[in-house]
Amino acid sequence: MSSDRSTDRFHGRIHGSGRPCAYPRCDEAGEFRAPDPQGQAASANGPGDYQYLCLDHVRQFNAGYNWFAGMTADEISMAQSPVQFWPSETRAFRANGNVDSPPKWADFKDPLDAISTRFRSRLPKERADGQFLSPEDRKALRTLGLREDADRRALRSAYSAKVRAYHPDKNGGNRSYEKALQDVIAAYTHLKTSPAFI
Repeated sequence: MSSDRSTDRFHGRIHGSGRPCAYPRCDEAGEFRAPDPQGQAASANGPGDYQYLCLDHVRQFNAGYNWFAGMTADEISMAQSPVQFWPSETRAFRANGNVDSPPKWADFKDPLDAISTRFRSRLPKERADGQFLSPEDRKALRTLGLREDADRRALRSAYSAKVRAYHPDKNGGNRSYEKALQDVIAAYTHLKTSPAFI
């Protein structure tokens, strides 16, 4: 350790400023800087105006200083936020802690797959074969009662079972299952041409 280094225990003391304490009728040296209540406040244009006070008066000033004076409730809340000067939330400060949250690019329509192609390789695989399932594929699989990792054989057998269950000939001519049968046929027709099942 250097012997030139000050062992002053008061952080913020400005030695040798030669300024007197700004408090009325105080003859002590103004060794501590504090915001000037009559001066310009700190802003994006600069640090603002300061006054110089002695130790006793800077303690008195700090005890009565209200940093939030003149702010609305929203401004106070924003000032207390850990990301007050950063306009977008970072993953570390998201409300859900970034647990299972999709990336922001997932909110965009991407018909040419220009945005999501780059990130798809980083996503966990839904299927053992690594094939991507579109939202339409998922809906069709739910209609057939299958999971996302179903293969073409499971697709065909689920389709056959559903058609037999919903067909009017199996239900004594009852047409109440007609809509369900149409949904099953549409789902199978969609999935058999889907890249994940070709």
